[in-house]
Amino acid sequence: MSQQQSLQVELGDRSYPIHVGDLGVQDPQKLAQLLQPLIPGQQVAVITNETIAPLYLQGLLDALGQRQVDVYQLPDGEAYKTLESFEAVTTFLLNARHNRSTCLIALGGGVVGDLCGFVAATFQRGVDFIQIPTTLLAQVDSSVGGKTAVNHPAGKNMIGAFYQPKAGLADTSVLASLPDREYAAGLAEVIKYGVIDDVAFFDWLEAHVPALLERSNDALQQVILRSCASKAKVVSEDERESGRRAILNFGHTFGHAIEKLAGYGQWLHGEAVAIGMVMAAELSVAHMGFPPADARRLRQLLENVGLPVSLGRHDLDLEAMIEAMGMDKKVSDGRLKFVLARSLGDVVISDDVGLDRLRDLLCEQLA
Repeated sequence: MSQQQSLQVELGDRSYPIHVGDLGVQDPQKLAQLLQPLIPGQQVAVITNETIAPLYLQGLLDALGQRQVDVYQLPDGEAYKTLESFEAVTTFLLNARHNRSTCLIALGGGVVGDLCGFVAATFQRGVDFIQIPTTLLAQVDSSVGGKTAVNHPAGKNMIGAFYQPKAGLADTSVLASLPDREYAAGLAEVIKYGVIDDVAFFDWLEAHVPALLERSNDALQQVILRSCASKAKVVSEDERESGRRAILNFGHTFGHAIEKLAGYGQWLHGEAVAIGMVMAAELSVAHMGFPPADARRLRQLLENVGLPVSLGRHDLDLEAMIEAMGMDKKVSDGRLKFVLARSLGDVVISDDVGLDRLRDLLCEQLA
């Protein structure tokens, strides 16, 4: 079994470690050793959901020992990443008399982590929180970098804050029980890192599809470490997305619009991003001279790990799609920004894609 490995997200006095490996989420004594230095106070609130709690909550409670621990369980799903859930968790903390010395722990996937982080950022003007992500997507993406948010009917992640955790604990052992669809959704974000930053990693992923599908612990540890290292490097350079961090949104302008129009939860985030990356690759071929052979490689890799590469039977209206993209956070001064590829491992941020070219692409993709 692989040994635990760690990397650091370098952000000055907000720097924090990400630990990767079999960390003991199912072994309270082992987990307690990791948590002890991270939680100096006696108050802890665990935010989780009804799917994860029966699997891993008791082990976490045992690891926390004699501290005052309160637990809030959300229903499972993107539909509960809302202001109403945010208010409910905040009210729960107030009623349980938590104060500024409390530490919140997000035990779950991206919805739990994003919501818990936003509560931590705002509760009494900011309290500590720790990410214990239990999905591959959360381990490689949403738990890293300090983006916290809830959704709004007008768009995804419209209300939130940049707020860094004290630590991230990515335990590979929890991925064994992850449903196949959720696991594949996480691989979409993994593949994204190969496209935007690391062609050698993309090559490695192509060569290791069988190990990835078998959920080999060694392969998973490699995937999580390389993905987190890639994201940590970008976040360290541009924490608040004023420039380079936007490359992490490859496929997301399309993907967020797909999620919104289909109804949150119809597509998993990673599935929508996979379709969005195919769309972004096709736009890159037309607008940036991205080699068509590389666009085909991306599409094939996504298919090989079990991800959708088109909308299939899900009909979306072209004009509604354009309007939804226009509501996205990646719009600046009325211009849509796309992350487009020049080659695998090399992307740029473009705001000069004409509406006619975008319509032509969407007509083809939505047909």
